[in-house]
Amino acid sequence: MTSKTSLTCEALLKKASTRIDSDSPRLDAELLLSHITGLSRISFRAWPEREITGAHAEAFERLVQDRVAGRPVAHLLGQQEFWSLPLKVTASTLIPRPDTECLVEVALDLPLAQQAQVLDLGTGTGAIALALASEHPEWQITGCDAVAEAVALARDNADALGLTVSVVQSSWFSELKLGRFDLIVSNPPYIPDNDHHLMEGDVRFEPASALVSGRDGLDDLRLIVDQAPDWLAESGWLLVEHGFDQAEAVAGLFRARGFKDVETRKDYGNRDRMTLGRWFSGAAVIAPAPNRGDADAQ
Repeated sequence: MTSKTSLTCEALLKKASTRIDSDSPRLDAELLLSHITGLSRISFRAWPEREITGAHAEAFERLVQDRVAGRPVAHLLGQQEFWSLPLKVTASTLIPRPDTECLVEVALDLPLAQQAQVLDLGTGTGAIALALASEHPEWQITGCDAVAEAVALARDNADALGLTVSVVQSSWFSELKLGRFDLIVSNPPYIPDNDHHLMEGDVRFEPASALVSGRDGLDDLRLIVDQAPDWLAESGWLLVEHGFDQAEAVAGLFRARGFKDVETRKDYGNRDRMTLGRWFSGAAVIAPAPNRGDADAQ
């Protein structure tokens, strides 16, 4: 029989932390215990000797076992916070990463119109689109995803948060209606199909379609960069996330396609993680020819 001492917050958290193999075992354990008990993580530090009921301890143990087996915390909790927004997550989409908030920050710094038209390609949970909508409700934001479950999930998240985002099913641009966007933003798949990290950590439980993109990880980025100009307004922006070692290649794709003002930006870990560029159609503005008769008369 479990002793009373072993049912304190601190004892349960300490034991779980030694079993969980992740970058943040203590945080994982605290999130799981908070989910079960409804207690805040701060309270675990303020009152480490607080007793936990046997039922809660058993439920916590089941979650710990799932985490030890490798299941992501976000899947166990059913949600992930992004840009301070609680987002429902499922195994059908990529779990929003904190570093992708950098993509949102860059987008918000761009010189866009007050009622900008924005497209989030491969929206997944709707994280990027909803973060932008929370800051600029006047923007007209569309999110698209090829996976029907992801489309439904993004719509559910928008409804739960009371944010206005249109979400449609489309494999990149293929099913979109004609339109022009001031900003196209995307966190597409960019991991090479033979990358060993696919067999490690949380990504084992995430859909490969949201992670893998060909032999060099650039297949989807090539398509996006190539087709984006057909959907961008004059002087519109394309902003994408990519692997930390892909910046030079992605910037090269932008320049080869004719984008201007191409830049690479860093994530919170000071790694090259985002590339952006501006599209101009190249149509020259031709000034009216001077009136030769007037000139001769002078």
